Amino acid sequence: MPKMKTHSGAKKRFRITGTGKVMHARAGKAHLNEHKPTKQTRRLGQDAVLTKPDAKKARKLLGK
Repeated sequence: MPKMKTHSGAKKRFRITGTGKVMHARAGKAHLNEHKPTKQTRRLGQDAVLTKPDAKKARKLLGK
C-alpha cells in the first residue's frame, strides 16, 4: 500500500504544537485592515487552538 500524502491545503493552514494541539490562524486579518481597530488586528494576529472535532479532521489530513 502506498504512503498517505499530506493534504497540501491543510499543511498551509494548520500546525501541530509540541503538546499535540492543532493551531490555526484567525479569520479576518487578510485584508481591509485599515478601518479595523488596532486592538482587533493585534488579537487576530495570534494563532488559535482548533476545536476538538475540527482538530480530528485536520490531523487526519496532515497524516498525524
